[in-house]
Amino acid sequence: MQNIIEQITSYGPLVTSALKAILVLIIGWIAANAIARMVRNKINANDAIDPTLGNFAASMVRWVVLLMVLVAVLSLFGIEATSLVAIMGAATLAIGLALQGTLSDIAAGFMLILFRPYKIGQFVDIAGTSGTVKDLSLFVTELVSPDNVQVIVPNGQAWGAIIKNFSHHETRRVDIVFGIDYDDDADKAMQIILDLATADERVHDDPAPWVRVTNLGDSSVDLTTRLWVDNAEYWNVKFELTKAVKEAFDKNGITIPYPHSVEIKKTA
Repeated sequence: MQNIIEQITSYGPLVTSALKAILVLIIGWIAANAIARMVRNKINANDAIDPTLGNFAASMVRWVVLLMVLVAVLSLFGIEATSLVAIMGAATLAIGLALQGTLSDIAAGFMLILFRPYKIGQFVDIAGTSGTVKDLSLFVTELVSPDNVQVIVPNGQAWGAIIKNFSHHETRRVDIVFGIDYDDDADKAMQIILDLATADERVHDDPAPWVRVTNLGDSSVDLTTRLWVDNAEYWNVKFELTKAVKEAFDKNGITIPYPHSVEIKKTA
């Protein structure tokens, strides 16, 4: 019994420190999330500041608080601040070599915030992946694809790849190609398309709608339509005009051809 008491007494300070460390970690984790949320809400409440900056600042503050919590936990085990700084300094090189990708993601995150090639809520294409920007944190950019799939892109890849921002400008050009039969009247078909485009209030007058014969295909004469609309109306105009032109062609005897295949039978 005496030996047990001596062992408990000898390990008592260590157990106490461990319990304190766990408590500090829990409180620190909660505090880091709460402070990050407060920073995000405070910044995003100002309409003059881009919400992307608020999310990024909140992410950075969260990691700084967690680092301070780690220092506090190590101090509970008797590691002095000067010794801790020396240890962290010695470990910086090894950590930097081991986490080159992660550090480059952080650096890229700062570059994305500085130059802001995209913002939260914009529809972009990053390295061939399309989606709406949901969040930009210290390490990654979060996208939501059109079919509501979460896509995580490391900031290093986002900054080092080609970025297409479809929401940057207020207007976009809609390009639609209609194919008609060689026996049909091309001028009549072009006028039908032009009338429908002009009658649509969502289509801008400047630049004016444009329709031209752009290709003589194997089975069709291709008519390309170009018109400008507000960014938010891009897909609605594209889909609805395509349907309206098809219906107008049917009423006016304009044929939309399709490829035909000829099967040749060999006889003995």
